[in-house]
Amino acid sequence: MQSEGLFFYSVRTSGLDPGTSFSIQNGVAILMPSSRFDHNKYKPFQPIGLSDRTWPDRVIKSAPIWCSVDLRDGNQALIEPMSVEQKKKMFELLVEVGFKEIEVGFPAASQPDFDFVRCLIEENRVPDDVTIQVLTQARPELIQRTFESLRGARRAILHVYNSTSTVQREKVFKTDEAGIIDIAVAGAIEVKRCAELAPKTEWVFQYSPESFTGTEVDFAVEVCDAVNTVWQPTPENPAIINLPATVEMATPNVYADQIEYFCRKLKNRDSVIVSLHTHNDRASAVAAAELAVMAGAQRVEGTLLGNGERTGNMDIVIMAMNLYSQGIDPGLDLHDMDRIVSVVRECTQIDVHPRQAYSGDLVFTAFSGSHQDAIKKCLDIYEEGTPWEIAYLPIDPRDIGRTYQDVIRVNSQSGKGGVAYVLANKFGFQLPRWLQIEFSRVVQKVTEDTGQEISPDQIWTLFNNHYLDNAKALSLEDFTIAKHEGRETFVAKLNYMGEMIAINGEGDGVLDAFVEALKDAIKLDFEIMEYGEHALGQGADAEAVTYIQIRCEGQRHSGVAISKDIIASSLNAFMGAASQLLSERAAAA
Repeated sequence: MQSEGLFFYSVRTSGLDPGTSFSIQNGVAILMPSSRFDHNKYKPFQPIGLSDRTWPDRVIKSAPIWCSVDLRDGNQALIEPMSVEQKKKMFELLVEVGFKEIEVGFPAASQPDFDFVRCLIEENRVPDDVTIQVLTQARPELIQRTFESLRGARRAILHVYNSTSTVQREKVFKTDEAGIIDIAVAGAIEVKRCAELAPKTEWVFQYSPESFTGTEVDFAVEVCDAVNTVWQPTPENPAIINLPATVEMATPNVYADQIEYFCRKLKNRDSVIVSLHTHNDRASAVAAAELAVMAGAQRVEGTLLGNGERTGNMDIVIMAMNLYSQGIDPGLDLHDMDRIVSVVRECTQIDVHPRQAYSGDLVFTAFSGSHQDAIKKCLDIYEEGTPWEIAYLPIDPRDIGRTYQDVIRVNSQSGKGGVAYVLANKFGFQLPRWLQIEFSRVVQKVTEDTGQEISPDQIWTLFNNHYLDNAKALSLEDFTIAKHEGRETFVAKLNYMGEMIAINGEGDGVLDAFVEALKDAIKLDFEIMEYGEHALGQGADAEAVTYIQIRCEGQRHSGVAISKDIIASSLNAFMGAASQLLSERAAAA
């Protein structure tokens, strides 16, 4: 229907989602999805159907060959690429940690990368047992420039790549499979030709079918076989075939299937080192690499702490420490984790998440009371040199330079175990269980009131103020002890709530005699329910700490005291508990 130049349309909306919208284009109503969050635009990744896979039954028993790509893949992902000095510091850290293969740049694509490679070679910064690796696209002019950067290198890995995925072929390069193979073969021929012109360098060739996970596996095999036909690797001089999950597209088991299938189909498998380069788009890069090693890969590329494009590269620290936690030598020295984190943070300008596995500040920290209690009990009976079996701690934090002070931290969710652990490990107090329960309530009230974590020093201040340095209703001014026929006699002058009184009593020991004397003097009937003592430190000058709990008319009160004299420590602890009782009675009167 038309009226004065305006068009009116009748659209049937029955049965549509109320949130559905539509637009009119050329007289046709186009339905629009009710939300931009529409899963229907995606299609599931198709597995390859490897029904006779063997990798699930395999166990990793040794570390793979590691190759750090921090200075190339990691560097290209930074908002501000590393300066020369930062690159030098990162390279030195990688060498110190124990990497024997380090990708140091893309010298044909960047003058700073070219200059850095020259710096490493001309300043003799590469140790004899370390091989530098450089990356280039499979283009003759870039390959030539790359070889120029490596002039004079003792040994180098020349890493050449071209993209092989279906999407790249059809939408980026607009070529067919034969065209992709031609690019790869031409690159391999140029790499071999340039290497022959520089025979003083020991060359290792590496090829990557980029976006391997998005490439038909049979086609990836075909491309790699074509490259190896040019290079003619042998078991003594193998080539490296790197199979990158340039974009992580499926679950780790699918990647493992791809790797196992590839390893089965590749010609001259014994002349090839199969390498991995996983990215973390699905947050599974480590798992994918681990399963792919089980599937037959021998080498793993990644970065320290996982820096890289988008969600990052595979975190070599995590994978290496996972091996370490299974009793496998990771082949890398990660004992000073805090220094590793510090250097990586300085060079990349990227912080490490406090919960990042192994390297984060809080990865060994327990706030939960039940967790803290279990950790404390396990550590109390752990003997050095025995297998590590500590609840909630997969490895000993000390192995990577952390202390047990990092393990238990206290907030409102914590219990008696955490508080006891802090007082024991930092201040030497081995609280008996009954005192753990009592004092943890004091700490919990503070954390609930503040809503914040409480530090070890704050816990100590609370303990000191509550038990040691608090106002006392009782104090001894002078006392004598005598022993007669196995019984102790205690005579003393006592400051009792500001009044001096004389007391005397007899008992089976000094403390028993003192208790009997006090009972008689102040006319209160109480009994000692709990008693504990231990040395606070070692050596002849060590002080003694005593813990006492008394009961009077159903109520319990605790006292703690420290002294070089065990008798004085016991008496003062008792007076601390009695003072709590008397102060509460006075306040209630």
